[in-house]
Amino acid sequence: MARRLALSAGAVSIALLGAVALPATAVSTYNSEPATERTEVGAFMVLWDRDGDGSNETFDWYCSGTMIDDDTYLTAAHCATDWSADAHFYVSLEQDVQGLLDDAAEAGRTGAEAAAWFVVNGHAVEGTPAYDPAFPGTGADSHDIAVVDFADRATTPADVWEFTPASLPTAGQLSAVGSRGLDAADWLVVGYGTAEAQRAPGGHIHPGGGVRLKAAVGFDALNKAWVRLAMRESQDWGGACYGDSGGPNFVTLGGEMVLAATTITGDVPCYATNVTYRLDTRSARTFLAPYVALP
Repeated sequence: MARRLALSAGAVSIALLGAVALPATAVSTYNSEPATERTEVGAFMVLWDRDGDGSNETFDWYCSGTMIDDDTYLTAAHCATDWSADAHFYVSLEQDVQGLLDDAAEAGRTGAEAAAWFVVNGHAVEGTPAYDPAFPGTGADSHDIAVVDFADRATTPADVWEFTPASLPTAGQLSAVGSRGLDAADWLVVGYGTAEAQRAPGGHIHPGGGVRLKAAVGFDALNKAWVRLAMRESQDWGGACYGDSGGPNFVTLGGEMVLAATTITGDVPCYATNVTYRLDTRSARTFLAPYVALP
């Protein structure tokens, strides 16, 4: 199963889950719009040594995620692994992260300078990632879940931005609702990822990214660890693509918007399917319990 990890304007990261893998994540250009009100959703950013010379020279956004309390940011495990040894990790809840990076580049700030500028100006805060030790797991349960924990930091996201943390599901809530009820419910994907595949000289590209967008998605199926969501344009649905990994998939149940699952993978061109990791399972809740009060 392919994983939607991160594809940004500055770098491409590919990770494996099982035998095949292409990171997934990004909100489509069709049936999507800015998610200015989803202030709990933020970009996962990394300062790292891309060329292996011992100096962290690359600073960019790579994934998406959600604040689930004042100091805990939820994302995917494949977003937080396989970086250089001295990599530093940040979260930004700004709406247009790419615009801020462009401003930094125009001012001549690159690498560590850009990261320091983000922190000094309140556009990002540094935290400590932790991921499920059972990751990468299996196709049945990848354990592809992680948090950036700010509990030991002097500055947390709540010190910088105003947001209401997302509401997590109760134990087994999606199973209790059942496929018929989930199919009738409203689903929403949010993230900072790139657009679906578009033709360009030399092949397909995935343009854009770095701006928080949202799109309605449709329900396809409920599996043991996964919710499969549909991204069909003909039904007025959008969807996720590269760079949306770890980002939220909300469902409205009983009038409450619940963070049901996080984006993990899907089809390579990002036209049809978003495969998301359930947050109401025993596996996900066991991992999250030390970091957040579970409902």
